[in-house]
Amino acid sequence: MLYAALAAVWFIWGSTYLAIRWAIETMPGFLMAGTRFLAAGGALYLWARLHGAAAPSASQWRTAFVIGGLMLVGGNGGVVWAQKVVPSGLTALLIATEPLWVVLLDWARPRGTRPTVVEGLGLLLGFAGAAMLIGPGENGGPRINPAGAAVLAFATLSWATGSIYSRTAPLPESPLLRAGMNLVGGGVGLLVAATVAGDWQALRLDAISARSAWSFLYLVVFGSVVAFTAYLWTLRATSLATASTYAYVNPLVAVFLGWALAAEQVTPRILVATAIIVVSVVIITMARTAGVRAVVGSVRKVIGRRGG
Repeated sequence: MLYAALAAVWFIWGSTYLAIRWAIETMPGFLMAGTRFLAAGGALYLWARLHGAAAPSASQWRTAFVIGGLMLVGGNGGVVWAQKVVPSGLTALLIATEPLWVVLLDWARPRGTRPTVVEGLGLLLGFAGAAMLIGPGENGGPRINPAGAAVLAFATLSWATGSIYSRTAPLPESPLLRAGMNLVGGGVGLLVAATVAGDWQALRLDAISARSAWSFLYLVVFGSVVAFTAYLWTLRATSLATASTYAYVNPLVAVFLGWALAAEQVTPRILVATAIIVVSVVIITMARTAGVRAVVGSVRKVIGRRGG
């Protein structure tokens, strides 16, 4: 079940970069994102309640709005805004630094989890692969917009903070109800942002293209209902380092879809980066298994005996 949830987060979220770009072609960004999360969250909430989940308390709703504000308003909202001024490759590069923030923040919190040497190696290796994958080519690349870079840096930190907080936050036990509440909280926050940004006045229903409409539907069903629920479940079922490995795989999926659906070029540099990213994911995932820890312990004992 863990591998199925991780796969959903890795591959579905990797495809949302292209879906978001297509959706905001003819739809205002904050309004699109807020409507997406509110629709998905409302559906999950109603489904969970109709199937026996107890009504959440007021304090649980407050917690859900905090998580939704951090992960969806600050995190996803920042990505949606930045994709208007920052190329998608550079956007994915900055988002790929999120696992580093997650591990460091988790370590810094009271009684936090200190990363192992192997996990640190995997995280740094994954970032290096992501940088090689989506960094500028040999002849240079587009210069990143300073405002967009600042927003993406804030978005990664906001998402990482929300991810850590959601692990132990007081929320209902039902994963569907929990995900629905967080999505509703984030959706409401993004609709407030859309109102402030003037997205309602910019909305033209007759101008929405079929590609934007289908992309929006895909984001609601798969990006939010399926993948976000899976991600929240992995945050409680495994380590933060393992749950955050999506940030390395997502750029890989985004590049592949760009090649397959948008005729983007795939170079040898990209292929090398692909291998590095896959290795980093394996390292981080296996570093949390008892078998690897046992092997490392045995190796240390052998080295200690030889050293003596």
